[in-house]
Amino acid sequence: MRLEQLQAFLAIAETGSFQQAARKCGVTQSTISRQIQALEADLGLQLFHRTAQAKLTLGGERLLPRVRKICQEWRNATEELADLLAGKQPELCIAAIHSICSYYLPPILQKFCHNYPDVQLRVTSLGSDRALKVLKDGLVDLAIVMNNRFLTTGPEMMVEVLYDEPIEVLTAANHPLAQYQQVPWSELIHYPQVVFKDGYGMQRLVQDRFDRLGAKLQAVLEVNTLDAFRGVVRQGELVALLPHSALVEACLDPTLAVRSIANTAADGSSLTRQVVMVTTQDRLNIPPIQHFWQLVCKSVTLQFEQQLSAQTQATRGDLAEANLGRVL
Repeated sequence: MRLEQLQAFLAIAETGSFQQAARKCGVTQSTISRQIQALEADLGLQLFHRTAQAKLTLGGERLLPRVRKICQEWRNATEELADLLAGKQPELCIAAIHSICSYYLPPILQKFCHNYPDVQLRVTSLGSDRALKVLKDGLVDLAIVMNNRFLTTGPEMMVEVLYDEPIEVLTAANHPLAQYQQVPWSELIHYPQVVFKDGYGMQRLVQDRFDRLGAKLQAVLEVNTLDAFRGVVRQGELVALLPHSALVEACLDPTLAVRSIANTAADGSSLTRQVVMVTTQDRLNIPPIQHFWQLVCKSVTLQFEQQLSAQTQATRGDLAEANLGRVL
């Protein structure tokens, strides 16, 4: 049993004629006749009385409402898929890490909403692991996450690197580590830390570095928002290792200090993270998703570079002022 056979059956039932049904379906009358014969053979009963006007048999009458539903469902499905390919999807769901949601996405969201006013945009701030999980489960269309070992890519996955950024130290302005321009690991490992909750890539990144150094990470508190990190560290005792993009507001707060981490002779490598955007190949063919993807590619990297440059210049200015103060 094939769909075209059911469509032929429905056309005959609605027109009462094999000839008119053929015209409606855009095929020859002989094709319509063969389709009905094949359908009757599959079902084991006759569906029409072969008279001057094609009339339904008892079996045909019982089948008709079922066929109507099947053909209507097929029309609904094809219309929805056509709308999808035309960019008429009802919503676009995004999952992104906190720093992206806080600083880089707002102008992109505004521009997308202007370009696609009929698409409901839904953005959820999640840790990398959870964001990747909901993407793979089909609950979101696109995820912006920290690249990590849980990001397993297959032929269906599309991954775009947005930027690499350093991990820096956040302390209270009067904390002992704030005296350093670059905090040595030999000093950093002695202080208790506030870290991201389990399931966040940043927690694993920091823990892995401490393991490589043969040091114990004194993680005494777990939080999952940037506001919470700043509030806890501001109290004076705890420190935090956070990515550069998560420290925008902290750099403007006189009660806090942001310091880079000095490379150690034993390790030699800097501590960084990579931020990537992920979706599936089929989703990237949908116009609104493709448009959002392109907006992020054009905007986020540029915003990050501008922010990094501005902070570097500000840091140089602070150091020059501090050096001048010592001379005077």
